[in-house]
Parts: sequence; structure tokens; C-alpha cells
Amino acid sequence: MTKLTDSPSWQALAAKANEVAHMRSLFAQDPQRIDKYSLKAAGLMLDYSKNRIDQNLLELLMELARDCDIQVKTQAMFRGDMINTTEKRAVLHTALRAPADADIRVDGVNIVEEVQATLAKMEQFVDSVRDGKWKGYTGKTITDVISIGIGGSFLGPKIASEALRPYWTDPLKCHFVANVDGTAITEKLKSLDHETTLFIMSSKSFGTQETLTNTLTARNWFLAAGATQADIASHFVAVTSNVTKATEFGIDATNIFPMWDWVGGRYSLWSAIGLPIAMLIGMSNFRAMLTGAREMDQHFLNAPLEANMPVIMGMLSVLYTNFHDAQSHVVLTYDHYLRGLPAYFQQLDMESNGKHVTLCGQVVDYSTGPVIWGGEGTNGQHAYHQLLHQGTALIPADFIMPLQSHNPVGEHHAQLASNCFGQTQALMQGRIYDEAYAELANTALSEADKALIATHKEMTGNKPSNTLLMDKLTPQTLGALIALYEHRTFVQGAVWDINSFDQWGVELGKTLGNDVLKRLGADTPATELDSSSNRLINLFRQGHI
Repeated sequence: MTKLTDSPSWQALAAKANEVAHMRSLFAQDPQRIDKYSLKAAGLMLDYSKNRIDQNLLELLMELARDCDIQVKTQAMFRGDMINTTEKRAVLHTALRAPADADIRVDGVNIVEEVQATLAKMEQFVDSVRDGKWKGYTGKTITDVISIGIGGSFLGPKIASEALRPYWTDPLKCHFVANVDGTAITEKLKSLDHETTLFIMSSKSFGTQETLTNTLTARNWFLAAGATQADIASHFVAVTSNVTKATEFGIDATNIFPMWDWVGGRYSLWSAIGLPIAMLIGMSNFRAMLTGAREMDQHFLNAPLEANMPVIMGMLSVLYTNFHDAQSHVVLTYDHYLRGLPAYFQQLDMESNGKHVTLCGQVVDYSTGPVIWGGEGTNGQHAYHQLLHQGTALIPADFIMPLQSHNPVGEHHAQLASNCFGQTQALMQGRIYDEAYAELANTALSEADKALIATHKEMTGNKPSNTLLMDKLTPQTLGALIALYEHRTFVQGAVWDINSFDQWGVELGKTLGNDVLKRLGADTPATELDSSSNRLINLFRQGHI
């Protein structure tokens, strides 16, 4: 057994997790249950009353959190301790939205000063492009921005930009490219004018294979259209820590924005990686997003465990993953602008907590990192919600919805809300056999058919869900929402005693991919790898099966 599974708090949870009554009974016993199991923070409300918990079990969850030193580990992260132990780095995405007068030190240097300087540089750059002062090499105003990145350098900016579509205040268009498939960037470039297009390349090393390949293709397209190497400075900027490579590429040193080792890619949209977001919504709205995240940071850092939104959500995930054998978790967004959020949270959670050894290298004897998936609103109700209601797997769910719509058309938003709330109710209470049979009472079916169909209509219920509400989707509430899931991810990793901030599995794939790339271009057939890989490489070289 590991230290975690051998602990008294873990053993107590294991003994009690399945003794809680059905949620239908819990609500019947306590009609005001939501008053006890809901809270507000940073412009968000969490209703977690539709979970398989009672007061005793919640206290046991919090006891486990205390035994795992959640508050101590949280303070260490905010302080800048080297909690990414395998890469010997601090984890300070929270410093990107810290107050300007904060003092957070890495190697004796107050990094907040550099963060603030970068925000000021971003503001100057963003304003110059949005105001039309930044010109292309022929003197034309920039109309389109292509953001080239991969992973967090792509997904965070893209999804946040989509979410904040109502705050786009300029005709400037932004396009996102990540996939190394040549079709992705080719299709983007087809409709653009090289004289009015600006490229933002985001790569800490300026050597990430997919990002560099797409950037080289963009440069070739730009030069082939009649521009010169010197003109690159007017159309390419970079977010990177490798200034030398960026300047060799042709990017003016003044157009290079920093990245820091103490910020992981999936936590980086608050930095200059967020330039595409700022381009679209303006720096004042970008700063509002930072404000919302900072409010959630302060709540997470200071609220007691029992009233701490990220802690509660993280511990509920631990409950279902480790004591109810839940293998996945679904995120359901009842707002079209938030349709990409499940994919963002998927990367955040699965890349962080998809680990199999503890911080000290011991193989775990418990599950970590459930599969995160989901989609938008009522679309899913006509697809995978069937599995949620009547499938054999337990799949905890998060429902996310703003109470006010940016587009209040007729009864659309009321119908959307009715579906959202109705789904959580149905998951919780289900439908017992007698209720299903009663619904068929006045039909022309035979008694045998009624009995049969009633069994098909029966639903066990007791399916857990959280409901997250906000008044309206704004830059500030979006910032708080993303920060909430960042900290929820941290809480899980802290309990599981894993490093949530490295990604060696990703690195292995990159390394082997580079080796395969060399073999694809070799003059002789591949023979040195496994038979499958050799065959696939040789088929690719042939160009046919």
C-alpha cells in the first residue's frame, strides 16, 4: 500500500463512501439541502447539492484534504517554492495575475515586476495594431492575425477568444493554427492578404516541431508573395524565451515577448501567450480576465476548506475517481460561447494528472486523472446524455451556465436553462419502476408490454453533478472560471501526491516522432524499429498501400 491508501482518512472514506443514501432520499430528508451545499466566490455560484455526500462524508473528505496538506501545498505554490520537482521549477501562473505591488521571488528576483512590464508591452503592441498604427511593410493596416502554437499556446487563447466573442470590439480577425497537417495552415492562408496579415508565433524554445514548421510555412508564403527578409519584422512577432533563434528568423528583438520556465503551457494564457485574446477584446478586457482569476486565487488561498470552491470540486472528483470507480468526468456548457471549454479543461486536467508515480517515484495503487470530455448544452442531450442517465458507468458531470444571455432572443435562454436544470434533476432523482409504469397506465399497451417498457424507461438516478452559474459571461467571470478549474486540478494532484506540472509522456512522443521523421526522409527502407513501425514508415515513403 502507498502512504495515501494506508492513511486513516483514506480508510475512513473507503468504509463510508458507499453508505450515503440515494440523493432522492437526501433531498426528501432535507428540502433545503442546497443551502448547505452551495457557495459563491469570484462571481460564480457552485451548487454541489446533487452529489453523493452527506455532512459526515463531506467532513471525511475535508479530513483527507487536511491530511494531504492541501493548504500547505497551496501556500507553497503561491509563494514560488519549487513544487515542480522533476523539472526543478516553481509553478507561478498565479503570479501572472497577481497585484502589481505583490512581491513574489524566483532566484531572489521579484518576478511581478517583469510580469507587469510584459503586460505594459503587450498593451502598447495591442493598441498599436488595433488602432491601425502598426503597418505592414507596404504601409497597409493589419486586418488579420494568425496565432501559431500548440498545446496550451494554442488551446487556451483560442477557446478564451471564442468564449469572449461578444467583447470583440474591432474588425480585426484572428485565426489559430496548431495542427502540423499542412492542410490546416494552407486553408487559413488561402483567404488572406500577406500585406495585411500579422503572425504571432508562440514557442518557449522557438523550436517546437509543429509550431516551427507552421511558422516556416507562413514565412515561405509571405516571402513568395513578394516580401523580403527585412519585411518579416513588420509581420511576425514571437512569444519565446529563445531571443537568439527568433532574431535569426527575422523577428525584431522589440517584437519578442517573454515566456518563463515557471509557467507551464497549459497555464499560460494569462501571459503574452494571451496576445491573440487581447488583440480581439482589447487590453482592458484582458486585464479584467486577470482580475477574475486573481479573485479566484484569493478565494482558493484564503477560504477554509469547507467553504473553498476549488477544494470542494477537487475532493468530489477524488471521491468518485477513487471510491466509486468513475473513469471519466463530463463538462457540459450551456452557452454557445463556452462550447470549447470542455476541450480546454480536458488538456488542463489530463496533461496535469495523467501520472502513475508519486513525487518520490512510488507506483500508485489508486486511480489518477479521469478522462475529461464533454460538449455544449442541449446538443449532448440528443447524443451522449443517454449514457449518463442509463449507462452502466458512473460519470460525474459539471453543468456550466450564465443566467443572462448576450443574445436574449425570445424564449431561447429560458429553454436552455430549463434543459440545463432539468438534466441535473433527472440525473439526481431518476425514475423508479412504479413511476415509469404509471406513465403508461392510460396507453393501449398490454399489461405485459407496459411492464416491459417500464423496465426500459426506469432510471436509477443518484448520478452526481455540479452546477456552476454566473450572472453573465464576461472577461472577469471567464477568468474566475478557468482559475477555478486550474486549482481544482491542483487539489486532485496534491491528494494523489503526483507532479501535476510536468508531462514526460508528451516529451517521449516528441522524441520518438523526431526519430521517425528522420527515417521517413532516409534513402534506405526502415528496418531497425519494431515491425509495425518499419512497415508504416515504408508505406509512407511509397505513398500507397
